[in-house]
Amino acid sequence: MLTLKVITENTQAVIDKLAKKHYDAQAIIEEVIDTDKIRKTAQQALDANLSQINTLSKSIGQRMKEGQKEAAEAARDTVASLKEQNKQLESDRKEAEKQLTALLCQIPNLPSDRVPEGKNAEDNVVEKTGGTLPVLQEGALPHWELAKKYHLIDFELGVKITGAGFPVYKQQGARLQRALINFFLDHAREAGYIEIQPPYLVNADSGYGTGNLPDKEGQMYYCTVDDLYLIPTAEVPVTNIYRDVILEEKDLPVKNTAYSACFRREAGSYGKDVRGLNRLHQFDKVEIVRIDTPEHSYESLQEMVDYVQSLLEKLELPWRILRLCGGDMSFTSALTFDFEVFSAAQQRWLEVSSVSNFETYQANRLKCRYRDDNKKIQLCHTLNGSALALPRIVAALLENNQTPEGIRIPEALVPYTRFEMIQ
Repeated sequence: MLTLKVITENTQAVIDKLAKKHYDAQAIIEEVIDTDKIRKTAQQALDANLSQINTLSKSIGQRMKEGQKEAAEAARDTVASLKEQNKQLESDRKEAEKQLTALLCQIPNLPSDRVPEGKNAEDNVVEKTGGTLPVLQEGALPHWELAKKYHLIDFELGVKITGAGFPVYKQQGARLQRALINFFLDHAREAGYIEIQPPYLVNADSGYGTGNLPDKEGQMYYCTVDDLYLIPTAEVPVTNIYRDVILEEKDLPVKNTAYSACFRREAGSYGKDVRGLNRLHQFDKVEIVRIDTPEHSYESLQEMVDYVQSLLEKLELPWRILRLCGGDMSFTSALTFDFEVFSAAQQRWLEVSSVSNFETYQANRLKCRYRDDNKKIQLCHTLNGSALALPRIVAALLENNQTPEGIRIPEALVPYTRFEMIQ
């Protein structure tokens, strides 16, 4: 979340920047400032009372020694009265702090100056494209038909076992999933990322730390009995490794990678194009996470973008990079680049990765800090990216590489699948 210092020292600039995200911050920013004044007033009164209590308490004994019994009793009465006042002041301060935190959690992150103006996905800026759009033979099939033809994925069986959006992978389909996971993890390690195997359930503090809670869009699965949440991405547990941690500047950037299953309710997605692997409730993903200094974080962001691009090039998929406009950005991001691959049979671009810099927004919630060379404690910048999400990668691989003989596996992936064709 935004720091109070940023809001109070740059009030109008904060309001103006949030307008780029199409968020009208005027009223809530004013409420934040007013609530902070209540907190400060209560704290100042508490401090003054405590100082007076300390002075009077020291004087009571002296007055008794000097025979000033009435003055000593009056001082005791004043101390007792001040302590009663402090109970209310402490209650007021805590209530203001609670309200202040609740308000700050409702305010999105500030967009970077590099974020373009725009209302929705149509206004995103295409930064870069690569690869060759495939030309398929007549009668080419979409991936859900190919999955059925070659016995790769059973969507109906998933519905029987769990429900829609929980496919069952079989035979070469299951092996392709495992191959992609290992392919992505191996390349991440070669790029200097330390592999983590995180839990798939997190507590509320972890969800709050990365900005997933409060869950404004109802996207997280919640286990009511144990008060735990199924992770929507490995970003949540991996980033929370650094919650309440002070790192040394010499150890930054921290670079982690993790494979996990991801669970998303996808509330509000009904009526959209959700067929096949296009939109799922459970899917596999390899994530990359960085913790860095403010001075270096945008260099890290570019390195992450270049890295994801290299994966798509190795998989021989046509790709493009979008710089998201203000209206299409996430609540927590300062700058996001989306990667899309072209699905030849569907004749559409499919999002397969988002790479984002959150600047200090998550770090402030997490209390993720670093000690600089001058021994000063500062907030870190956090970054993360999909490298990569599997479902739409699989969809594009199946559709783009279909031939009359079967489905060709990209050369870089063959050592992992141990087969060159799906037949």
